Amino acid sequence: MIEGVELAQRRCVRGAKKLDDETLAALRAMLPAWRVEGGELRRSFRFADFRHAIFFVNAVAAIAEREDHHPDVTIRYRDVELALATHDAGGLTENDFVLAAKIDDAG
Repeated sequence: MIEGVELAQRRCVRGAKKLDDETLAALRAMLPAWRVEGGELRRSFRFADFRHAIFFVNAVAAIAEREDHHPDVTIRYRDVELALATHDAGGLTENDFVLAAKIDDAG
């Protein structure tokens, strides 16, 4: 983990390694709105209506493309669920937390 640099200011990198339990706990504490569930970093969002939910998903898509790290997205009318994991690493990496922080900044 890079000390002294805000998560949202970091970049996702290729070849990220699965986090150890200590680092996972430290990064998790930095993003209280997100939860670790089933080996994924997850967060639910509720918007005023479908249109606002889609605007948000489009913003997330732009961030994900810039970072070359993509969440699983579920949309149900005005509710959006995001799930992050680094499949190549077999679990959560710093990339998942970097993307989550960037999404928080955009939301």
